[in-house]
Amino acid sequence: MQHGRPAERPVTHFLNDPAVRGVLYQVALGVAVVLFFYFIVTNTAENLARANIASGFGFWNVTAGFDISQTLIDYSFDSSTYGRAFLVGLLNTLLVSAIGIVIATVVGFAVGIGELSTNWLVARISHAFVEIIRNTPLLLQLLFWYNAVIKALPEVRESIALPGSIFLNNRGLFVPQPVFGGEGRLILYAALAGPLAALAFTLAARNRDWRLWPRVVAAALLVCVPPAAAFLYAGSAVTLAFPEIGRFNIRGGIEILPEFVALVVGLSLYTAGFIAEAVRAGLLSVPKGQIEAARALGFRRGLELRLIVIPQAMRVIIPPLTNQYLNLIKNSSLAVAIGYPDLVQIFAGTVLNVTGQAVEVVVITMGVYLVISLITSAAMNFYDARIALKER
Repeated sequence: MQHGRPAERPVTHFLNDPAVRGVLYQVALGVAVVLFFYFIVTNTAENLARANIASGFGFWNVTAGFDISQTLIDYSFDSSTYGRAFLVGLLNTLLVSAIGIVIATVVGFAVGIGELSTNWLVARISHAFVEIIRNTPLLLQLLFWYNAVIKALPEVRESIALPGSIFLNNRGLFVPQPVFGGEGRLILYAALAGPLAALAFTLAARNRDWRLWPRVVAAALLVCVPPAAAFLYAGSAVTLAFPEIGRFNIRGGIEILPEFVALVVGLSLYTAGFIAEAVRAGLLSVPKGQIEAARALGFRRGLELRLIVIPQAMRVIIPPLTNQYLNLIKNSSLAVAIGYPDLVQIFAGTVLNVTGQAVEVVVITMGVYLVISLITSAAMNFYDARIALKER
């Protein structure tokens, strides 16, 4: 009996292996991207050198030489640097973004719930608000609030006097300024520590089977008690500097710029219109059986929304809500249109025009907005994961 030779395996080329080809494609793409950016950087450097335009970040510590209308930290035009001006603009942007997010969230939820109200007038007003806000450009809304509303207020000598030595005119809102001397700063520290402690307590209490109202009361006490105790201890070290009307201006107190008010109001209401639609969609996504069960148990409308409907709707609301927060942060750059000194107006405007270093300034500005957006997205994603429905 003749035995045949064993069959030989066909020889395959290593490029026929899909895994190998995938690695090679990724390496080739990575090299192409690196070469592309290398070309962009070297070409830009050559063009700047040919045009005798300075490059690098040496301008950062050069004296700025210009004034800024609103500063949350110490700043002087004759001694502060461009780096200090950048920090002033960044803090102004963060302030507008933080206040705008809070107001937009409150108004957006209220309008979104109002659209589904059984009260015909409330539902119509809420719907009209959404339609008007969402279908007009944000820039025009900012100009409306700034030019048609705030600038139409009376002059300084005819300021509107409000209770508590508060004055309102076309130059802004003037309120008393607390002056913390000696141990008075303890009140500030306590006011900052209280909300942080309440937030930590709330996150820790979510994993425990505690009733809602005890948690709310405990969080409220953590927010209120530390500042109250600090005030009782060091309240005598705090005084108020009241604004006083002069012939052409108001001296003393805290001046809230009209540009700041117009920007916050415009951004907040514009974003609230989109948040309202996200809230409405989230509420409608809750099965009707859940609502009927709540009513069968005798839940009032407020309890039904707070305990049954909204917690389930949040899983649908969070993703578009995150997008609107990011839009608000980025849209704050329109402050340049009404003259509010935000990061774009100060750094990508004045600093860029004075130094001429457009590449460095624009890259830094874009990087800042990118970092802020990534942090906001990470925080919202963390919250979304906390409230996500856990499958058993």
